[in-house]
Amino acid sequence: MRYSRHILLEGFGKEGQQKLLQSKVLLIGAGGLGSPNALYLAAAGVGTIGIADADTVSLSNLQRQVIHFTQDIGKPKVESAAEKIRQINPDVKVVTYDQFISQANASEIISDYDFIIDCTDSFASKYLVNDACVMAHKPFCAGGVVKYGAQVMTHVPGSACYRCIFPEPPAENDVETCATVGVLGSVVGIMGSIQATEAIKYLTGIGELLTNKLLIVDALSMNFQSIAFNQNKECSLCGEHPTITELEEYSFQPCRKIKV
Repeated sequence: MRYSRHILLEGFGKEGQQKLLQSKVLLIGAGGLGSPNALYLAAAGVGTIGIADADTVSLSNLQRQVIHFTQDIGKPKVESAAEKIRQINPDVKVVTYDQFISQANASEIISDYDFIIDCTDSFASKYLVNDACVMAHKPFCAGGVVKYGAQVMTHVPGSACYRCIFPEPPAENDVETCATVGVLGSVVGIMGSIQATEAIKYLTGIGELLTNKLLIVDALSMNFQSIAFNQNKECSLCGEHPTITELEEYSFQPCRKIKV
């Protein structure tokens, strides 16, 4: 009964639901993007959900990080998120990592998961997640939101990676942050829901993924634009002659919307 609306779906059925129950998804970040991802993946019946984040819940988070409540202020985000996941679906196994993703732990943390979702808010983390997943041949979905806009793309082994379109992080002084320019909370929910949908599609084998595409959303005009691009044969990470063969960390660089 819990999954009856999935089972009724043409092309999904009991087989698709069983695939979800046997799958493991890692959320890197339990904030704005991580919240809708965690809620929808738990409700969908993903068997194991991992959450990596070392931050605690603060009052300013509550405008968009909908998995956290007022009474959770001061609590570790992974703990708060895990509590809600278990309330939504007690059959889901939750694995928490009360630590930020880093050069030292990235490869080990992602190794046990079928799909990784980048829910971070810094370029340093996004490039690290991209590099770690590509090196480990792991599929992942990356998303970013600031102001009224957002971007999202999915990578599977053999498709274009984040560096194919954005080879290097921008200069730190060329970066806008949600803390300085703001973000519309509902836009974060849209992007997180898209990321969760990408994970479900990958795990069940339905539909078409956002591979070799960058989906750009402008919430003010409600315009969705999909930009196609090919894997860059000269990409320093996934190209024919890669020069990046080990993980490295950049200095902290908050995420912004890049003009394409």
